[in-house]
Amino acid sequence: MRIAFDGRAIHDRFPGIGRYAYNLALALARTQPDLELAVLHDPRQPNTRYSLAALQAYANVRLTPVDAPTFAPAEQWRVPRALRAVGAQVYHSPYYVMPYRPGVPTVVTVHDLIPLIPAAGYGRRARWLFAVSVRLAVRAAQRVITVSAAAAADLTHILRVPPHQVVTIPEAADPAFAPQPPERVAALRARLGLPERYLLYVGSNKPHKNLERLVRACLRLESAPPLMVAGPWEARYSAVRAIVEQAAAEARVRFLGPVAADDLPALYTGAALFVFPSLYEGFGLPPLEAMACGAPVACSSATSLPEVVGDAALLFDPASETEIAAALRRALEGDALPADLRRRGLAQAARFSWDRAATQTAAIYRALAAESA
Repeated sequence: MRIAFDGRAIHDRFPGIGRYAYNLALALARTQPDLELAVLHDPRQPNTRYSLAALQAYANVRLTPVDAPTFAPAEQWRVPRALRAVGAQVYHSPYYVMPYRPGVPTVVTVHDLIPLIPAAGYGRRARWLFAVSVRLAVRAAQRVITVSAAAAADLTHILRVPPHQVVTIPEAADPAFAPQPPERVAALRARLGLPERYLLYVGSNKPHKNLERLVRACLRLESAPPLMVAGPWEARYSAVRAIVEQAAAEARVRFLGPVAADDLPALYTGAALFVFPSLYEGFGLPPLEAMACGAPVACSSATSLPEVVGDAALLFDPASETEIAAALRRALEGDALPADLRRRGLAQAARFSWDRAATQTAAIYRALAAESA
């Protein structure tokens, strides 16, 4: 059976969707040798994160260049033309921006509905564009994959997607996320000027990430290690930096900016505590990555995050600075609880697998092909 897998987001401008698409495509190639995978890609896009050569090394993978970047109007006719050219029996788009009349049985992955959530801070035009695009995507698809039960509930309640059309297949941490040796952690600490003990947050500074409450909670605890904030920064969301500057707390909260993918495992491993206060996540990979690296985790109890961390993290109400501060204080007192969280976290992270996700996804392809035969 020939599957057209849309890999046009496997490049630097789509760090999240690209990581999902790449890891899933690799796992499909590795675990489903009977599937022929025509992986669509746009060779003009910058790609320093993912090895397409490693993907093409599998005998059942064929890279198919398509001159139509995501968001370009031309994708509406050039991608369907590519699907016909490769003889696709099923088309899978890992992103909701896709051709909306693909011409073959279609699977789309919708990771979350964040732009429709008021706390996300999107403008009216952005919300409208997302709402139209995602509705067109789920209407074009015979199956909608999502990554958590919470996201599946949003699809059925907000977008009115029929429940039988939605399949929940969790993501997993990249295999690179594992406990790192002390010498690698020490080298990263020296290179970035990190203290011996630090709290860590990894992610963006978008409003739904709830960084303002996290920073205020950290500043309540005078004895807490400094907070390292790692991830891309959008200048339009400047309130967090303003809080730090007004409190003259630059020594207690450091903004590291984007951290190289190769450095993230050591950054997680070296953390005294990883904290994730998000108000809304379709899945929430950073807590899973942190647990896979052996970091103790304190995490928001909102939306999908309890599904991800299970009983392996301290959960708190992300709307309460008092609860966030209490969770931090509890996690940092003594050695027994952090050690227990590390042990539980490693076991919890091991429950998620890209190979399992690939097997479940391939079952959808086969069912869809059988229905359309």
